[in-house]
Amino acid sequence: MISLYGSGQARSFRALWALEEAELDYQYHHVKIGQPDEGGTRHPSYLSLNAQGKVPTLVHGDLVLTESAAMVNYIASLAPEKQLAPLDDNAMRAKYDEFCFFVLSDLEQPLWTAGKHRFVLPEKYRVEAIFNTVLWELKRSFNALDHHMDGQEYAVGNRFTCADILLAQTINWAVRFELDIPQKYRGYRDRLYARPACIKAAAAATAK
Repeated sequence: MISLYGSGQARSFRALWALEEAELDYQYHHVKIGQPDEGGTRHPSYLSLNAQGKVPTLVHGDLVLTESAAMVNYIASLAPEKQLAPLDDNAMRAKYDEFCFFVLSDLEQPLWTAGKHRFVLPEKYRVEAIFNTVLWELKRSFNALDHHMDGQEYAVGNRFTCADILLAQTINWAVRFELDIPQKYRGYRDRLYARPACIKAAAAATAK
């Protein structure tokens, strides 16, 4: 049984969505971010799994993963029949990996910077002027995304993969941060968030 520790629409949602797409059995544990008491990410029992005290954390037998992209790819490997990642085409897998790395390093990075300086960092470390840089970086990243997508329905190839989970959830962050996102990417987010597996994941992420 896979155990996933997460919170709401944090990066843990990517793994939760992938688990639903893969139709794998799992247990989802809601954790309180930054809290030192039991059930919090700063509690010793959680820190023994994730030394950074962050979400997500995935445990499967002796395996412990703490990075969301590694999780979705691992989940994809457990359900090869779902074709959530290219598994037998080296060139397509390279393009898939390239796109996943782009989302994490170029698209998510300015959004996470915005998030940190809005509500994560202690107030004395927040820099209001950073938002001009965030918007500039984000525009460049969406221009690069335009070049990659070029009218494609999905991120890689002609079918849904975990790369779409990474992209759609990252775009959702941008929408939630009330940033100026091209309408076509809002539409892409809306279309993928209407998938039954995503709806189930959203329900699991908010259930008490």
